[in-house]
Amino acid sequence: MTQNNHTKTKVLSSFLWKFMERGGTQGIQFIVQIVLARLLLPEDYGIIALVVVFTSIAGVFVQSGLNTALIQKKDADEIDFSSVFYLSLFLACSLYIILFFTAPFIAAFYKMPQITSVFRVLSITLIFGAFNSIQNAIISRKLQFKRLFFSSTGAILISGMVGIFMAYSGFGVWALVAQQIANRFMVMMILWFTVKWRPHLVFSFNRVKSLFSFGWKLLMSGLLNTVYNDLYSLIIGRIYEPAMLGFYNRGQQFPKVIVSNFDGTIQSVMLPVLSSQQDNRIKVKNMMRRGIITSSFVIFPAMIGLIVTAEPVVKLLLTDKWLPSVPFLQIYCVIYMLMPIHTSNLQAINALGRSDIFLKLEIIKKVLGLIILIITVQYGVYAIAFGGILSGILSSFINAYPNKQLLNYSYKEQWNDIMPSLVLSVIMGIVVYSIKLLSMPITILLFVQMFTGVVTYVGMAKLFKLKCFNYLLNTLSDTFLKRKKEAI
Repeated sequence: MTQNNHTKTKVLSSFLWKFMERGGTQGIQFIVQIVLARLLLPEDYGIIALVVVFTSIAGVFVQSGLNTALIQKKDADEIDFSSVFYLSLFLACSLYIILFFTAPFIAAFYKMPQITSVFRVLSITLIFGAFNSIQNAIISRKLQFKRLFFSSTGAILISGMVGIFMAYSGFGVWALVAQQIANRFMVMMILWFTVKWRPHLVFSFNRVKSLFSFGWKLLMSGLLNTVYNDLYSLIIGRIYEPAMLGFYNRGQQFPKVIVSNFDGTIQSVMLPVLSSQQDNRIKVKNMMRRGIITSSFVIFPAMIGLIVTAEPVVKLLLTDKWLPSVPFLQIYCVIYMLMPIHTSNLQAINALGRSDIFLKLEIIKKVLGLIILIITVQYGVYAIAFGGILSGILSSFINAYPNKQLLNYSYKEQWNDIMPSLVLSVIMGIVVYSIKLLSMPITILLFVQMFTGVVTYVGMAKLFKLKCFNYLLNTLSDTFLKRKKEAI
């Protein structure tokens, strides 16, 4: 087997395991969330969504951008790994103490005294994340996503059972708290025993300083991105009742699960692969193009299909009490459609070691987004969500701009690459929506819409001979044939 074929097989194998990990865990999580949403109230989800905002922001500091720096650094050794581990653990413990004592003040600001105890319990997940931060970096460096598949699947099964049991038992919001804690704890334990790495009794300020010279920009970028994304929840939670935040959060979750599963899988695999080829700009561009085209081919029809079937999906899966989340679901489908452009461009910039550019882009995008948010907040919660679409479109231009110079891959060229998938997806959406005019029971209607959508989209892709469709078929076919031969 040639070196190129070996690399291609390794990358695709890693992608398949990562896809199974994300698809398996999020598929199980999706089912768990449907059951919990039927048992719990929108107010419960609003409370947990608000608390998760603060723990997510704290989690950015725990990672400090150093995990990505470890993946990007070609010659990272045990001193690097151990130093980052101890620093992450120290930061996690420090932030937990801060959140523990500030919880009553946050609860008072949001006029929700009940979230104080939720804050103090759920924040313990920061320490769990610090413990397996290095295992995650090692898995990414070595493309060993098979290990992540087993840890994530096992954790989500156990935590899902814990959450459902507590919800049935009438624990309300604490069912969601227990589910998240059980999930993070099980992931930590499984990775700790399956990834054979242990910290050495060494710590080097010089190594941390060297990694931080790359990682601090990612830290600031991640902080800006997390705070900005969660700012919507912070504002909605402050102005409106917890139920409205629950509707907003639930509408956002549906498209997020789908997009983060596929696009997130590609990007998780592509960062270490692109980093290994960072000296060959032509290869980086070709691999980046393949990532954008492949992601768009899958994500565009999924999002447009979900837009046109949003109401029956929510009615069937979550019941009528969640219908106010439908407009948020449709709006976020449009926002998440742009993710292939965002993530592919940013991963390429990171792989080339240009975290300085990454940080500048984040600052520019967040300033624009904040201006849009300040304007839209005056017109209500739906205007806030619509502002996210405008922000996403502007951000796609901003993220793509540097790669015109770095990789000779212009924004126009990127849109030319994804336009065939977008056009076919829109046509498919019109066909699927027209079926709604027929009088059918909701279950049969959804089945017919989904079947028609898949047949229409795949049929048009084959008819017009889309390159990405043929590439997916050929690559999957080659991979399974090679696996079959190896098994024989």
